[in-house]
Amino acid sequence: MDCLDSLVSFLSWALILGGLAFMVHQTRTRSPYGRYVDPSCRCCSARISWFLQEVPAFILPLMMMMEENQESQDTWIGRTVLVWTFMLHYFQRSLIFSFLTRGHPVPLKIVVSAAIFCSLNGFLQGHFLLHCSHFDDTWMTKIRMTTGFLIFLLGLTINIHSDQILIHLRKPGEVIYRIPKGGMFEYVSAANFFGEMVEWFGYAIVVWDLPAFAFAFFTVCSLGPRAVHHHRDYQRRFKDYPPSRKALIPFIL
Repeated sequence: MDCLDSLVSFLSWALILGGLAFMVHQTRTRSPYGRYVDPSCRCCSARISWFLQEVPAFILPLMMMMEENQESQDTWIGRTVLVWTFMLHYFQRSLIFSFLTRGHPVPLKIVVSAAIFCSLNGFLQGHFLLHCSHFDDTWMTKIRMTTGFLIFLLGLTINIHSDQILIHLRKPGEVIYRIPKGGMFEYVSAANFFGEMVEWFGYAIVVWDLPAFAFAFFTVCSLGPRAVHHHRDYQRRFKDYPPSRKALIPFIL
């Protein structure tokens, strides 16, 4: 399959501009999910929701990879490694985290919009990496790529560890809130969001092209305001909330 340059550019800039618009929107109102869900809206269970909305970003690149011809062994290995780097996050979110979460039911409109986003972004990242990206024979020895992989794995580890802390804050069936402690939660209120941001910036450093940077930028625009909302909500709920804990970035924000 040939590289669809115009479509890749269009979707990448749509991520950037859409991210900016979404960030502005979230500064005016909180996204209606989790603790902010309107009880009167139609919802889907958290486990089914996380599976349905995240799995397209795993399935679509996998299907494209299975249909790809191996023209050059070095190029194929490089592309496959990067596609699996992207897919690793969504494998964990859709096939592991979705069966562990004890979160609130998710509004159907959030599930549908998230599934559409993951489908489009899964296609964008998969198509670009498999049909548009280029690698030379020494791609694995480049310091930039090694650094990016390490940052990605660090972010993934923080994200998974923080999710586990949140999951075990409640017993099955509980709906109360407690102050999360341990790991990066000692420094920020939204440690899971911080880990995901680090993850995708590491991915962007590895890929070093517009689609990956656009996705990392969208992630910041999406999660940043939500982290601030969570931080303020914790401060409102708990009089003994740690005063030194920041919202999203340790010691800074």
